[in-house]
Amino acid sequence: MGQTFTAIFEKVPKGYIAFVQEIPGVNTQGETLEIARENLKEALGLILQCRREIVEKEIKGKETIKEPIHFDEIVTQ
Repeated sequence: MGQTFTAIFEKVPKGYIAFVQEIPGVNTQGETLEIARENLKEALGLILQCRREIVEKEIKGKETIKEPIHFDEIVTQ
């Protein structure tokens, strides 16, 4: 099962700006909604990849436990 995030698209004079509600820093723009949507997917993938690489460097050589956490297990208030 994949993760689900909320994409927000705002119409502006030159197209659309877009961001992911749940993850600060994932934002982009596009001349059309379709372009903004594709750019946002790419931005999200890059941010997640970058964060994984940063964390891997931070935990290298440390005793850690890694396990998957499924989105439907997260409880929100």
